[in-house]
Amino acid sequence: MPSFAVHTNEASLVEVGLVGRVSHPRHTGTYAVDRDDLPGILPGMSGVTPDIRVGSPVFDFACDHGEAGVSAEADGEAANLAFQVLACLGNQVTVLSGSARGARGTVAGKHAYVLIDFPQDALEQILPGDRLLVRACGQGLAILEAPEVACRNCSPHLMDRLGVALTGPGAISVAVAAQLAPEVMGAGLGMDCEWANCDVMLHDRGTVRRLQLEDLRVGDLVGMPAQDHRFGRRYDPRYAAVGVVVHALGPSPGHGVGVVTLLSGPRELLSFRPEPGRNLVDLLGLPR
Repeated sequence: MPSFAVHTNEASLVEVGLVGRVSHPRHTGTYAVDRDDLPGILPGMSGVTPDIRVGSPVFDFACDHGEAGVSAEADGEAANLAFQVLACLGNQVTVLSGSARGARGTVAGKHAYVLIDFPQDALEQILPGDRLLVRACGQGLAILEAPEVACRNCSPHLMDRLGVALTGPGAISVAVAAQLAPEVMGAGLGMDCEWANCDVMLHDRGTVRRLQLEDLRVGDLVGMPAQDHRFGRRYDPRYAAVGVVVHALGPSPGHGVGVVTLLSGPRELLSFRPEPGRNLVDLLGLPR
């Protein structure tokens, strides 16, 4: 397979400083009902979750959309939307206040919040309300050799480490840990892919075994055939997408494991090659 480092428009991109804060866990106090009609109240979204890290198995926790590490937001609706949209996976984050002031982290996902990985010792000190600076850069990224493949939520830092292979005129291939069949794509279809995520319905253990996803982890790179995520998310057999798993399983029907889009384009121009264990921990050198 022909392969060499692709070139991007990185030199033209603009870096924006975004100030946010660590969110506080929220809960409605009502039961969530899972696919077996069993009600329950579980922790999950927002706050600081030192038990779930990038690299953690997605099926191992009693949680509801369990977000790894730190979940961050900005004050005010407009500022928070910009925080969500402009932050890209691989961006550097610095803690500005609190006991962990000066600690460095990395944007590793998006859900209802921007999800940030920090070293374990920092996670033990970071508190809800602590202020964070995100050096946002990546929206507007383009691969010069493959202009029809759209880049979304991917920093130049992460792009340099994706191992993109040029396979023909305008065509690239990306190594992924797993593939997600289009029939398991759930909540998030129809939404813009520059913020939040798309849930993957993996509640049925038989389906998980059939698709060979038992070892799926937060941070895994995944291929998504028949998905057009260039301008929003939709089913289309003419297209394909590549993304990253960003949160653990959510029990509600139609929800599940979260995935954020990195690349999308015509299926003849964007292909996947299997590489078990392909994960952000190794690609970004995240400390463990």
